[in-house]
Amino acid sequence: MPPAAPETARSVVIGDQTVAYQLRRSARRTIGLSIDHRGLRVGAPPRARLGDIESLIRQHGQWVLDKLAAWRERTPPEAPPIADGTTMPLLGEPWRIVLTPIGRARWQFGPTTIYLHPGANLPPAQLLEKALRDKARTIFTERLAVHAPRLGVPVPPLRLSSARTRWGSCSHHGGISLNWRLIHMPLPVVDYVVCHELAHLKEMNHSPRFWSVVEQLCPDWRALRLALRQQALIIPRL
Repeated sequence: MPPAAPETARSVVIGDQTVAYQLRRSARRTIGLSIDHRGLRVGAPPRARLGDIESLIRQHGQWVLDKLAAWRERTPPEAPPIADGTTMPLLGEPWRIVLTPIGRARWQFGPTTIYLHPGANLPPAQLLEKALRDKARTIFTERLAVHAPRLGVPVPPLRLSSARTRWGSCSHHGGISLNWRLIHMPLPVVDYVVCHELAHLKEMNHSPRFWSVVEQLCPDWRALRLALRQQALIIPRL
């Protein structure tokens, strides 16, 4: 089976609103729109012009805005009870949790599966958070190592945070904090937050110069910033 076509984060203005969407080109004949918990997703033929794609989105603009508003108004999901077979988003994709009573408390990541071995003093939910934090540290460290050299700065020290409303921060000493719950979100969204915080190593503000640094690292930052806000409404409360 050929690999899935990559998605591109973009944004389009509908009325007075800027709407983020994910564009995937594939061997299809028509342009299709769909909206789910991830936001607006557009499928298009390989040769479809971007102008035609966004014209179609605007033609269905009210439908798009109404559907997105309906998703935003939903109550953020509570953390599901952690049982064998529970699914949990990891980097934007559903991962299945498999519980086993064998062995001491630990975890293991397989292909789209998280194996949890809870112990007597560590229930599955707490063990899952430990596993996700461990995975977050690994992924975030890798992404910092990818993007920091592009900016010409050393890879900064990383700290994981648990803030409920803040996804990242950069200290005056050059350290970067990233919210471990970002691990639930698609990798392009994680990259946007990483690039945003790295840009603060050059500009410790949100001036036009700061955003030009962000754009240097992450040209699709506007669409990804909107995607971050959408994802924040739907990731589980763990």
